[in-house]
Amino acid sequence: MKKIEMTEEIMAAKKHLGIGWEELAEKVSLNPVFLTSVCLGMNTLSKEAANKLSEVLELPQEIAEALQEYPTKTWHFSVPQDPLVYRFYEVVGVYGETMKEIINEKFGNGIMSAIDFSLDIQKEENPLGDRVVVTMNGKFLPYKSW
Repeated sequence: MKKIEMTEEIMAAKKHLGIGWEELAEKVSLNPVFLTSVCLGMNTLSKEAANKLSEVLELPQEIAEALQEYPTKTWHFSVPQDPLVYRFYEVVGVYGETMKEIINEKFGNGIMSAIDFSLDIQKEENPLGDRVVVTMNGKFLPYKSW
């Protein structure tokens, strides 16, 4: 089974059961952001977690097996068409070099890992308009001289 087929079945099951990502993540004992990325085909689960997710969504073993396969991480568009996803590209376009400068000043020459990494998304209520709070937490990886 291809990851796209897996994702389509998961999305249909979520809709059929009327379950959201946070409730699903709680039932499977995983972070909702990570679980969502798994279900969209961008990460992988252990056998135990994959079986639990398939059980909760009432999906066949074939889905549990696909959830355990290593993903191929590709992007189809150089600039995404979805407005919300595009805004993250815009943030990186406007603030990416600033982030790099500040990270390098604080840590030295290196990068932030997207492998040893966590991401959290919260809603902050505000009388002027609710705020989206995105927290990225990645291990610093210094460049090696040799």
